[in-house]
Amino acid sequence: MTSGNTSPSARGAGLDAAARLVGDRWSLRLIGALLDGERTFGELAGDVAGIAPTILAARLRSLQGAGLLTASPYELRPVRMRYALTAPGRRLAAAIATLAEWGAAREGTAQTVVHSRCGTPVVTRPWCPTCEEPVEETGRGSDELLWC
Repeated sequence: MTSGNTSPSARGAGLDAAARLVGDRWSLRLIGALLDGERTFGELAGDVAGIAPTILAARLRSLQGAGLLTASPYELRPVRMRYALTAPGRRLAAAIATLAEWGAAREGTAQTVVHSRCGTPVVTRPWCPTCEEPVEETGRGSDELLWC
């Protein structure tokens, strides 16, 4: 593990790896559809408007092969599966939710996510697990963060 800021080349390598796994719009949308819990093939087809059944099947197999979701049978004849995110898939889902929030805000269609217990709008921000504190802005620019 390195200390200090992450180098641009290290971030680039990480982004390249992520893009290889989920770099197409269908994979991102499927993981987003699974944020609220497990879904069947038919439910996913309805949740992800415009996806062809062949593409849906291929993306589900690919995401399952990458270890981001599981498929468990809920009917044996014919075999029908229920899909759910794995722990790595749930971790990716948090990043996708943040990306979706950013995209909606840029388009002016932002929907505020609120904490179910208290109703306060949820804020996504970088967190340092070593220091156990949020990572703050550098002060050099409103969108610039100091990454540890």
